[in-house]
Amino acid sequence: MRTQIELLFIALGFFTRLPIPGWVAFSPDKLGQAARFLPLVGWIIGLIGATVYWLAVQVLPVDLALVLSMAATIRATGAFHEDGWADTCDGLGGGWTKAQVLAIMKDSRIGSYGAIGLVLVLLAKYLALANLAAGDDYPVIAALLVAHSLSRLAAVSLMAVLDYARADDSAKSASVARRPTSAELGLATLAGILPLLLLNPREALTALVLTAIVIVWAIRTFARRLGGYTGDCLGATQQVAELAIYFGILAAWSST
Repeated sequence: MRTQIELLFIALGFFTRLPIPGWVAFSPDKLGQAARFLPLVGWIIGLIGATVYWLAVQVLPVDLALVLSMAATIRATGAFHEDGWADTCDGLGGGWTKAQVLAIMKDSRIGSYGAIGLVLVLLAKYLALANLAAGDDYPVIAALLVAHSLSRLAAVSLMAVLDYARADDSAKSASVARRPTSAELGLATLAGILPLLLLNPREALTALVLTAIVIVWAIRTFARRLGGYTGDCLGATQQVAELAIYFGILAAWSST
């Protein structure tokens, strides 16, 4: 049990900016095993976003409460996944060969594709949540809790299928690049789908189907362009899946 708790804290320390106990010892092997807890980290990030939204909406307009909620989740993760999305947009948009794409994605500077992609994905998430907030706070809170966990399961799914594209990379993202075992993937899947119980069956099914579509799209795209995935690809997958889940919940919610 202590080992599992330590792995959870390692995942929390790697994928977020949240403080963890000092006794937790990082190692490449442990970091690779900790990926199983990425959806569970999503629970915590979703809970932060939902809590900030609920508190803010008591005294502020919905629009401002949503902005504060999004800012809180970005601050909690250090824009880890948003950065991956921006780098992936730059790489896939500006590179033609695998080497070019990987070189662009490794550049810390953000280009036009990344800037535009980042603005659009944040705007789309805000608008989706704003429409869910019409008349009731519960749909937003449920959507945040579901999307942050299920979208991180999408990222773990890539790790289970694809190889790491930077075989000679010594960056910290390479440390987590190992295929999860069946047990680890099962644990991640359970943590990723359990929050779907917060939704009605139509919303849950729509969110699940759109997440599967994003996973298939990401696997095909990264396999074709890179022959595998990078840490940035995982972040991009999480961002697209999170947005797709909001869209799916909104579409199902609006049709009831």
